[in-house]
Amino acid sequence: MLDHCSISHRGGVVLWSRSFTPEASHVASSAASPVNSLIREALIEGRTAEQKYEKDGYAVKWTFFNDLELIFVVAYQRILQLAYVDDLLTAIKALFIKLFEPFLTTFVASLHAMNTGKSTPSSQNGNTSWNFTKAFDGWDGVFDNLLKTFEDKAAQERKSRFRPQARANQVGSESPSEDDSTVPTESPDVTQDEQRIARNVQALKNRLRGRGGRHGGRVAPRADSGASGQVSENESSKRKTKTKTQRKWGDEVPTESDMATLDFSLDKPDAGMDGRLASDLKSLVDSASLGTRTKDGLYEVKDWDFGNKGDASVIAKALNQEAAQRATSSLGALGSLFARLTGSKVLTEQDLKPVLEGMKQHLMKKNVAKEIADKVCEGVGQGLVGKKVGGFQTTSNTVRSALSASLTSILTPKTSTDLLLSIRTKLSSPSQKRVPYTITFVGVNGVGKSTNLSKVCFWLIQNNLRVLIAACDTFRSGAVEQLRVHVRNLSMLGVDGATDSKGRVELFEKGYGKDAAAIAKEAIAHAKENGFDVVLIDTAGRMQDNEPLMRALAKLVTVNSPDKIIFVGEALVGNEAVDQLTKFDRALRDFSSASSGKSRGIDGMLVTKWDTVDDKVGAALSMTYVTGQPIIFVGCGQTYTDLRQLRVDSVVQAILSD
Repeated sequence: MLDHCSISHRGGVVLWSRSFTPEASHVASSAASPVNSLIREALIEGRTAEQKYEKDGYAVKWTFFNDLELIFVVAYQRILQLAYVDDLLTAIKALFIKLFEPFLTTFVASLHAMNTGKSTPSSQNGNTSWNFTKAFDGWDGVFDNLLKTFEDKAAQERKSRFRPQARANQVGSESPSEDDSTVPTESPDVTQDEQRIARNVQALKNRLRGRGGRHGGRVAPRADSGASGQVSENESSKRKTKTKTQRKWGDEVPTESDMATLDFSLDKPDAGMDGRLASDLKSLVDSASLGTRTKDGLYEVKDWDFGNKGDASVIAKALNQEAAQRATSSLGALGSLFARLTGSKVLTEQDLKPVLEGMKQHLMKKNVAKEIADKVCEGVGQGLVGKKVGGFQTTSNTVRSALSASLTSILTPKTSTDLLLSIRTKLSSPSQKRVPYTITFVGVNGVGKSTNLSKVCFWLIQNNLRVLIAACDTFRSGAVEQLRVHVRNLSMLGVDGATDSKGRVELFEKGYGKDAAAIAKEAIAHAKENGFDVVLIDTAGRMQDNEPLMRALAKLVTVNSPDKIIFVGEALVGNEAVDQLTKFDRALRDFSSASSGKSRGIDGMLVTKWDTVDDKVGAALSMTYVTGQPIIFVGCGQTYTDLRQLRVDSVVQAILSD
């Protein structure tokens, strides 16, 4: 059953709409309408190639009619599997255009005339308002009949799934035919061993009886409890007596003092400080990659510099005559195509097909996921279809601006990336009890969550903030010790060159095998009592398909409600980035909303190993496209200063570069 259906113009004018429930009618008239969210978060951002958009339990599908700039939208409950929605949208579009095309053509022409400042006969007469109820009279009945047809067809298909089984039951219940041909034949060569069958039946009964005992049912004692009873008693005694033997190092069990000498994550009071501390500090901080201080004294990390690669993009090269002669160019077909266009021409899908194919290949060479490259190219194509080009230069500007605008729209943050401003805003808010700002780092195994968490910690320390690191990775061996080493190193790195920042960073840990959500909760409470400004929560790495671990992560998020959830991913991945982020974000939203009713997803990304990909920065485009959230930092080295920020124009230039 549908919840809402609407037909509107791309300029925002709603031509017709229908809500099927009072709740859907209330939601549709509010700012939280799924249709409004679709326009804000998908259509405006250029995500027009998506097959479905989901928001607050609703699934939204849509289709365009570009000639008249119309959008047909259908919204329904996400839990419902309505297979007929795509066919319904196609039928609605065809019928609506067929019935009201003259009126729609006049209406769209008047809108363009108003935008360009030209007057129309209707506007000269003062008739600038449109009566859509009168214009679309009779459409409600057509829509009802159309919807009923598809719903009845879907109901018949559901019923037909059970018909073969019912017919089989009917055939089995009929009386057997007296025809000799239907009498089953029995091969005399096949003999039935009755004793073997009896043994198999008895073995099956024993197995079922034992299985029921495991589930808590009481098993009746056997009559033949002779030898078998003795065997079971011997086996149970062996299980009880068998214990894990302690591992011995050398001739004796190591003492606590021996173990302490092997733990290099702790500070040694007898460690030599003559020249060794200075060399350690130099290895922890790269002076060339240090950030800068603003006039307000804030420490800002540097922007990532892609180097001087020139201003010419691959599309600009493809659109000149020299690039058109090179068949080896990834987008050479683009220039050769438009070089043949002369005079005024309206671009069609057939004209743009080779251009978009070359564009897709180029994006994939830049490490953009194939699925994302397809959608970006499809969105660019939809923006170019129907445009008039008047010459070679006009075509060059049109294509270049279309692709650049699409990439810029995708990469431009929709929320603030100033993390320091968010922290200071929360800390300065008037409240009875000062609450620290909490950031949770999540991601798959081995991407560098703990290392880059320490880089973020260094950045916070340089801005005079007290940081508490919560060791919530209670599974990986050495995870707590790794953070302990980072805290020890960061304690030696002061602010503005000072050699001591103890008290500004501490580690909160409870060892291994504990509940990560409980440790994070205790860490936040400890931070409140001891005046810490920020709590950085380190979590265990987990694969996106591991449902139990994803539920545990959602529990940590639900219990502690962190201010930011940062996904840590690698710049080296291509298609895997889409799968990781999609499943992490979906799992967090589904499991958190199921337990608390409030959905929480990924708030931003931190991309590691950025210095290993040169200008193949497609992972940034893929990650941003999937979640719509910004990339806050990128990691680019092994020292605490190797943290950078991204500029949208630099990333777009790197993607378009040859």
